[in-house]
Amino acid sequence: MARSELGDYLSARRAQVGPGEVNLPGTGHRRVPGLRREEVAMLAGVSVDYYVRLEQGRERTPSVQVVDALAVALRLDEDGRRHLFRVAGLSPRPRVAAARAHVDPSLLQLMAAWPDNPAIVYNRAFDVLASNTIADALFHAWPHSHNLMHVVFTDPAARVFYRDWHEVARNSVAGFRLGYGEAPGDPRIQQVLRELLADSREFAELWARHDARGKALERKRFQHGQVGSLTLTMQTFDVRSSPGQELVVYHAEPGSASNEALKLLGSLAASTRQGS
Repeated sequence: MARSELGDYLSARRAQVGPGEVNLPGTGHRRVPGLRREEVAMLAGVSVDYYVRLEQGRERTPSVQVVDALAVALRLDEDGRRHLFRVAGLSPRPRVAAARAHVDPSLLQLMAAWPDNPAIVYNRAFDVLASNTIADALFHAWPHSHNLMHVVFTDPAARVFYRDWHEVARNSVAGFRLGYGEAPGDPRIQQVLRELLADSREFAELWARHDARGKALERKRFQHGQVGSLTLTMQTFDVRSSPGQELVVYHAEPGSASNEALKLLGSLAASTRQGS
């Protein structure tokens, strides 16, 4: 039976919601984790048969009202809800032929004006398209790859560099899934997906969860080879002039040890650049 992206997403999200989260009794034997199909159907106000057909791919055109009710039943956040509407065919996909490699020159000038704030621009395939000098220093001059997904999942040094590697891995896959949902036909995204599924068991396991979540304000802890531990806050912005690109800017808490380490990293980066 041909499954659908919608059915796979519903099934994966159903497995992530416990009965206690939706005020249902958790008693009785459960063959699989999470909610039963009949429980999701009840919560969404649809028949069990109809919901089963959605998961099995025999029904692919649910109404807006049904999709909205399913989003509530499955406790989806805003990113997850948008992804559900997208895979249900109720949200237009961006008109993107391929992951763009061009970064606006004015944005490059702006990034270069931030000597103490690492900044990168990447696309839906998580290819780093541009980075300023201190970002290159933070990421050790990108010795493994300029693709952030490959950095996280196929560089052995990543598990030391990212002090909270498991959290970074989960968030990275959720963000990659969101970009994939926006442009599933993008050949570069498809290439990166194939490579990661083949090369990383951890990625394959996280990909099967169907988490879809964009980046927001968050903190990351790094262990840098030259300046030691850093805890940086990252802000993520959509690049309006190039849909599909995102700008990430890192900064440290003023007066903190991380701020001093970041200043030292900036000095080292400047010295290296002047000496090259």
